[in-house]
Amino acid sequence: MPSYLRFGEEDFLRCRFALSPLWETQEAARTLKRPERHGYHLPWLRRHRAAVEALDLSGLWLLMPRRGHSPDWLCPPPLGPTASFEEEIAAVRAADPLAAREDTARSLADTPGALDSPQGRAWLADPHRMVRELADLLERVWHTLIAPDWPRLRALLEADIAFHSRRLAEVGLGGVLPEINRRCGWDAGTLTVASGGRHERHLGGQGLVLMPSVFVWPDVVSGFDPPWQPTLVYPARGVGGLWTEAAGPGADALARLLGRGRAAVLAALDDPATTTALAHRLDLAPSSVSAHLTALRDAGLLVARRYGHQVLYERTPLGMALASGGD
Repeated sequence: MPSYLRFGEEDFLRCRFALSPLWETQEAARTLKRPERHGYHLPWLRRHRAAVEALDLSGLWLLMPRRGHSPDWLCPPPLGPTASFEEEIAAVRAADPLAAREDTARSLADTPGALDSPQGRAWLADPHRMVRELADLLERVWHTLIAPDWPRLRALLEADIAFHSRRLAEVGLGGVLPEINRRCGWDAGTLTVASGGRHERHLGGQGLVLMPSVFVWPDVVSGFDPPWQPTLVYPARGVGGLWTEAAGPGADALARLLGRGRAAVLAALDDPATTTALAHRLDLAPSSVSAHLTALRDAGLLVARRYGHQVLYERTPLGMALASGGD
């Protein structure tokens, strides 16, 4: 069932983009437990297999129900696009233990057996210890699984924010929200998110945090209960090529596979572009570029999206992987 976020006049002035190393840390742990999320991250999973086996994530997984509530105190909305992990984990350590206990009990109740498990009972009996232990665990996950790759992850997230910020300037909030993800719809000041559970919230002048994520794919999360600022977490653009390494002489191989003209068009689409822009960029006739785009789209390497009067072409995950291998 869909979630509904109702905007008032003040909310349009208080929407912002953010990214969160703490969120990526938490979602990386969740991804390890969810095979349906593994597709894009197999190189990362293989590289970290031994490190994952050395981490005991069973307690954290108790607070990650398949359907239901995850504790907001464990990963509050970030303060801005430059928040560091150290700043965010300090906020977790400073959480009110009694409020955290209530939030945690609600989450444990959504995972069968978790509320009565030895770990669940121990945490609820001593919330100060719970806050300390879970913050320590998240910090270990960060240093083990995320920090070594954070420059790469941050670059992808910042590129997504830059792209959607440009679109926000061009088409406004009501135009950009449905573009962020196919599960999002916009009508008369209401954002509808097909996220699997019914949730309705009037933003009440707080606005909305828009946060791209690497590890949330294929899900979209609309959440955070009061007093937290409402937040929409969506899959970042380009995640399909995130772990693809450059293949050295692969440009020639890509040209042999696709033909030089089509390979050049695919390689030029680092950002979505129109036929005219690509023709100018590659010094080719628009008719030739149009033919290449059609062939690449028919092969599943590109998608075409209409933005106002323009049609922009961008790579699919398969197209990203091929283009990255050819750089």
